[in-house]
Amino acid sequence: MANNYHAQAGLDRTRRLRELLGELPDVCSDYFMAIEQITSPLTRLSYAYDLKLFFQYLSQELPKFGGKPIRDFTADDLKRVTKQDIARYARYLTLYVKNEALDGGRMNSREMTNHEYGIKRKYASLRAFYKYLFSEGLVDGNTAALVPLPKLHERAIIRLDVDEVARILDIAESGRALPKTYQKYHNVTKKRDVAMLSLFLGTGIRISECVGLNIDDVDFEQNAFVVTRKGGKDVILYLSDEVAGALKAYLAERRQIEALPGHENAFFLSIQRRRITQRAVENMVKKYASIAAPLKKKISPHKLRSTFGTNLYRETGDIYLVADVLGHSDVNTTRKHYAAIAEDHRRIAAQKTVLRDDHPALDDAPDA
Repeated sequence: MANNYHAQAGLDRTRRLRELLGELPDVCSDYFMAIEQITSPLTRLSYAYDLKLFFQYLSQELPKFGGKPIRDFTADDLKRVTKQDIARYARYLTLYVKNEALDGGRMNSREMTNHEYGIKRKYASLRAFYKYLFSEGLVDGNTAALVPLPKLHERAIIRLDVDEVARILDIAESGRALPKTYQKYHNVTKKRDVAMLSLFLGTGIRISECVGLNIDDVDFEQNAFVVTRKGGKDVILYLSDEVAGALKAYLAERRQIEALPGHENAFFLSIQRRRITQRAVENMVKKYASIAAPLKKKISPHKLRSTFGTNLYRETGDIYLVADVLGHSDVNTTRKHYAAIAEDHRRIAAQKTVLRDDHPALDDAPDA
């Protein structure tokens, strides 16, 4: 079942979290122990990355800490962090340097940026941490809560239109217009790529659900498959004949591939015969989308999911159905994303209501 993949992913994240805790102050270990029962491994890992970045800011940017090693920070140090320090953190997040250890002990430095949504998420992590510190009496107040969260500006929701959907599938199938560097592997990957694109566009699944799919999660007798949604709940989704056909075509080829140990049940494999990664899927979508819809930047698996939701809503006008199929826990999330389409529906509805079959135009009406 897909749960096996998610269980393994959870273990991997827990291991990485333990490694990160070895780099963070002791007070962080107590915090993560306190939230363990109410958060997922992915949430805790994201918090850990965010807190490490915050302590990096304190160490490198605030003279009062004088480059103090992150591991040596204490609750008393956090008492010295002011509202102004936290407010200035947003400016730091717009451009900072990330140092990474490479094989052989060498260090690699990369410039990193955050936009509104990334900054807001990191502030949310910081607020949760300070809330814990305050509740435990380790700081005198929830300083992070005094700083307003960054204001978000509505972003245009990018989706593929009907012609672009057909085009991206045609390009994946034919390899037409692909650069020579990709042509070499196209015959090896085309059935897999068409199957994945069809799955995103025909069911609206998340990228994690796609890479977590196992062979025994799919039942072609019922044209159905099981995914593990956020929160660990298994849900059965259904395939159209077209999507099922794309999956069958790939699976026939997939069964001839001897997967590496531990990856035998993975539905989608990489060229290296391992379960395909999220990064590889993102790169695959970007490769085809850049040709199919060159004016639409940053087409991702999530944008294909939005495309499915858009098409389903246009066909049905049922926001609750769309929310259910996409796995949104709150229909308001769905409503926000498809509000523009709802307006289209209302305009169409206005033209469908006929009061008189042969009513005169206003210009032809007699003067009052």
